Amino acid sequence: MTRNKQLEDLHEVIRNCTLCPLHETRINAVPGEGPATSRVMFVGEAPGAREDESGRPFVGKSGELLTSMIQEIGLSRETVFITSILKSRPPKNRTPTQFEISACRPYLERQIEIINPKVVVLLGGVAISSLVGPWKLSEAHGRFYETDNRTYFMTYHPAAALRIPKVKKSMQEDFQILSQELV
Repeated sequence: MTRNKQLEDLHEVIRNCTLCPLHETRINAVPGEGPATSRVMFVGEAPGAREDESGRPFVGKSGELLTSMIQEIGLSRETVFITSILKSRPPKNRTPTQFEISACRPYLERQIEIINPKVVVLLGGVAISSLVGPWKLSEAHGRFYETDNRTYFMTYHPAAALRIPKVKKSMQEDFQILSQELV
């Protein structure tokens, strides 16, 4: 079975998932999008209201900023895979619970396995703690972390960068570090 078919099948399972109560309040599950052959995967926290409405990841203001930062390092949104730890929106965009993270994590792990990106970029504290363990974001950002033959890169979430100019500048610097690894 091709990687595209494996990813399509997995995304269909995600769209019909009922493993946690979030399926009761979502409009659409948001599996993620991008080529099954992406060299870079971006992982955020959870879908927001715009994502829940459209079924697509990072389509609001955070998505606009993420897309521009991706372009600034010579990539395009069409060549990377973008997803989140959770595949359904938590009510009022609250922080995901450990139960919700545990329910969705196997889906994300399977996406990473199918796509096999060169680098998995973790956007924000929830993504970092969910996949590589507890790190202080202020110390982790701009750093690579390798575990289980996988390379992770840690940076801020675009939503934080929209609120705090200093974080936006740090995130832009982090993306420049990331781009050096991708050469």
